[in-house]
Amino acid sequence: MKTEVQWLGAPEAHDYPAAASYLTLLHDAATVATIVKKLEAAPVTQFKAKDIFRASGLPLLGVNNSHVEKDRQKIVDGEKLSPILLVRDAAFGRLVIADGYHRLCATYLFDENAVIPCKIV
Repeated sequence: MKTEVQWLGAPEAHDYPAAASYLTLLHDAATVATIVKKLEAAPVTQFKAKDIFRASGLPLLGVNNSHVEKDRQKIVDGEKLSPILLVRDAAFGRLVIADGYHRLCATYLFDENAVIPCKIV
């Protein structure tokens, strides 16, 4: 029996500061503030898990990662996950997962074709 991943309708409020924290490693504070404002205003859209991974170039983390395991357990328990936050990085030609990498990995472990709600700028 296939486990269906449940999603919230919008990212949780704490996802934006988490995205900003990560993005500060890549950009200056003013750029990060602009990106986060754009993420907050962006509509929720959807992409397949496998396509997000391909565009990001990141490796799949397994359940040996405690955060992935925590999100995997949420899926099993039927808890809703927060949509992920994505940023197109034209300079490097890749997709940045600003927040939600562990949720993406946990979802992919159930179904690589799973459609994941996200905001993208």
